[in-house]
Amino acid sequence: MSKEVSDLAFRRNALKGTIAEPTYAGALSFMRRRYSRDTAAADVAVVGVPFDLGTTNRPGARLGPRAIRAASSTMGWDRTWGWDFDPFDELAVIDYGDCVFDHGAPTEVPAQLEQELGQILADDCATLVLGGDHFVSYPALRAHAKKHGPLSLIHFDAHSDTWRREADRLDHGSMFWYAANEGIVVPEHSVQIGIRTFNDETHGFSIFTADDVEERGTAAIIAATREIVGERPCYLTFDIDCLDPAFAPGTGTPVVGGLSSATARRLLRGLAGVDVRGMDIVEVAPAYDHAEITALAAAAIAMDLIALFAVRRRQ
Repeated sequence: MSKEVSDLAFRRNALKGTIAEPTYAGALSFMRRRYSRDTAAADVAVVGVPFDLGTTNRPGARLGPRAIRAASSTMGWDRTWGWDFDPFDELAVIDYGDCVFDHGAPTEVPAQLEQELGQILADDCATLVLGGDHFVSYPALRAHAKKHGPLSLIHFDAHSDTWRREADRLDHGSMFWYAANEGIVVPEHSVQIGIRTFNDETHGFSIFTADDVEERGTAAIIAATREIVGERPCYLTFDIDCLDPAFAPGTGTPVVGGLSSATARRLLRGLAGVDVRGMDIVEVAPAYDHAEITALAAAAIAMDLIALFAVRRRQ
């Protein structure tokens, strides 16, 4: 094997294409993409946001980006399963590294994240955010709405994350209530999939519970989601606790009775063609994981999100 086919995270020349290097060795980036801050040359920047001060139960999602990158190293030798093309043949994808913020000044973090993500979007480079707890979707949504206008939200989760909060108080269970109130997302054209915790208020979001997915089937949920979202620009957010703890034990607020990894990926593939403008995968907390089960699922789902973005770019 050529010595050139190693440490592609630093040594890769072309931003497109899939090159196999030993899965057990080498520098770790997301799917062995090149580390770069040259967002003007990229179509998608994979951005880590190692923040978990918004969590309400078990901490540790700040280590999620690192875990997802490490798990993805076993997948970087081949195109992602379930798609009839390799997204890396069509998209220039970089690993941007992690956003920088001052963990000692938590009230300043949202603005810092929004600004940095906004700078990436200003180069017409899309972002795939690796969380971090689910709060990180809020500054990401604010940055995207500034560029694209109000967005439809496609939200995979065990929780609605639309619980009302006191003014100026944010955590990972309230950000979509704020986003709806601020007009960042449009609830009547947004869906929440996999929900299995109680919230007496829907705030206008269409909700498909985990039981709905099981009882109605993936084809029906896909069709309903596509009808609700239509041709509107959308942001897709995937909380890994949407999956049942059997498939994602490494998360802060696990809830039994969730989706399987296969079902979730089938739903994502069924959304091919929706106008995805931004995306994230959040709430991986590796301290509670076993054999990288959760991180592997997150890495695979992250690749599905990139494929979704690629499909839309092809149209």
